Amino acid sequence: MTLLMNHPQLPEIRERLQQNIVLRRLRKIAFDELEAVLHVMDYRKGDVLLSQGAHEMEQYFVIDGILKRVVASSEGKEMILRFAAEDEMDTSYAAWKLRTPAPYSIRAVTKARVAKLSLPVWAEYLERHPDLKEDFEYEVMFLMSEVMAHTITLHLLDAPGRVHRFMRKHAELIDRVPKKELASYLNLSAETLSRLKHAGKI
Repeated sequence: MTLLMNHPQLPEIRERLQQNIVLRRLRKIAFDELEAVLHVMDYRKGDVLLSQGAHEMEQYFVIDGILKRVVASSEGKEMILRFAAEDEMDTSYAAWKLRTPAPYSIRAVTKARVAKLSLPVWAEYLERHPDLKEDFEYEVMFLMSEVMAHTITLHLLDAPGRVHRFMRKHAELIDRVPKKELASYLNLSAETLSRLKHAGKI
């Protein structure tokens, strides 16, 4: 893990972060301030960034690769709530604000590079930049509504309908997310997903 301001690839990473959905409106002076507290970390496929039930939480900005948000039952059954790719972010900000444990884990679906900082440090930064705080909290609410819409979709749409909705809303991920992960997200078996494809239903 390397502090962004000391990273050998600082210009490229900075350029990428300036395209992030939350950070793209930051002025240079504000971004310079953020560089001093952001750390860059490279993850392997399957690495855990946040564990469900954790109390120490971080804010994540995806530079490269794909992350997934996963919730697990006490029996070990898992459900993927969302994916986050380049220029997106993930967080457990709501849980941190409510002082509750992380309600889900965050893991790397592919090899990934992420810029991150602790949520207490991020919250302090947001207080100094109210415009950013407004953008960020809007994105947090948007992501929560997207997760809710996805959960409802699993109950209301049949298997082909779930696949078509994903293709419509996340076309850029359809060939990047491993089929096993995609099937899990859609609450299908990998075999069912393959069968639908071969039958020409998707």
